[in-house]
Amino acid sequence: MRKHHELRVWQGAMDLVVEVYQVSGGFPSSELYGLTSQMRRAAVSVPSNIAEGAARDSDKEFLHFLAIARGSLSELETQLQLAQRLGYATQIEQTAAHIDTVFGQLGGLIRTLKLRNVRGEG
Repeated sequence: MRKHHELRVWQGAMDLVVEVYQVSGGFPSSELYGLTSQMRRAAVSVPSNIAEGAARDSDKEFLHFLAIARGSLSELETQLQLAQRLGYATQIEQTAAHIDTVFGQLGGLIRTLKLRNVRGEG
């Protein structure tokens, strides 16, 4: 098993991808190449960047990819709210809470890596 498989944030992000695919599956077909595609790409980007960063040689590189993952998560949050405003998704509370959880986990991992670097352990 690879290093990233053990990270709770990666596991949670993978679950979030499945959830986003389910939510966006009910969007109008006219949004297939629009909001549906954007949301799915943003969601997939989160665990992908966590995995890529975990495979890098340094905490500095890992932190860079975690920051990208966090940016993708913020994009996804915005797109989810837009889907609600457009009437494509009405029950977004669970997905929004899942996004918040992963965001918090990312923040915790970022703080841990930064603290480890300050202490000279990374």
